[in-house]
Amino acid sequence: MDLDLTGRHALVCGASQGIGRACAMELAKLGANVTTLARRAEVLKQLVEELPRTHASQAHDFMVADSGDTDGLRAAAEKLAAANPVHILVNNSGGPPPGPAHGAKVDAFLDAYRKHLVANHVLAESLIPGMQAAGYGRIVNIISTSVKEPLAGLGVSNTTRWAVASWSKTLATELAPFGITVNNVLPGSTKTPRIEQLLQTRAQKSGASIEAMQQAMEGEIPMRRFADPSEIAAAVAFLCSPAAGYITGINVPVDGGRTRSL
Repeated sequence: MDLDLTGRHALVCGASQGIGRACAMELAKLGANVTTLARRAEVLKQLVEELPRTHASQAHDFMVADSGDTDGLRAAAEKLAAANPVHILVNNSGGPPPGPAHGAKVDAFLDAYRKHLVANHVLAESLIPGMQAAGYGRIVNIISTSVKEPLAGLGVSNTTRWAVASWSKTLATELAPFGITVNNVLPGSTKTPRIEQLLQTRAQKSGASIEAMQQAMEGEIPMRRFADPSEIAAAVAFLCSPAAGYITGINVPVDGGRTRSL
């Protein structure tokens, strides 16, 4: 199986922590030159020092940008692509705050769409020409199992994730003739700051302890545990590899079997 990404350049968003950080690590292990993107320069600088280097020519870097500032994001991406064309884009951003759809403010939807759907599109549009020129492209969007089964208490997130999934499926069809694949990885409950936020919110609403709430959530998962970020990153890395060249337009749940639908 060909998993070698030597000579490929990957841009990983939301790389300062959690799943994004794990993805940067896995892609670097496969030989890719990795540029990490997030808002915190000092964290990214430290991460670049820690990323694996499997061969002498492998080099890593970082780019500071905010997914909510789409004009700034576009400028940064275009500058990066002009200097060093990107072959792999991992779209990843922290989810919208929890809460029901009923009663959610319009601004909450607009903010979520801008940070997820619009930001993903801006980055893709900036980087696709370089992928076309190379005859190799991988776009992987890290979204949520809510695109298969909406999750209670995540109204704005559910709505936004569906929009990203539909955009991704459309883009996959349009880009397939150029050797560019577009896929979605759907994490289940994963040990990240996001799950800590959800646990706190649910515990406050129910009056239960955070520990009891975690046990209840883990009990809904056939594997009876939360995922480690590295387990999500493994699926992402495979979809970015040459071995996954004929896989496009799909949603891949990585959730310990929690999603009941096919």
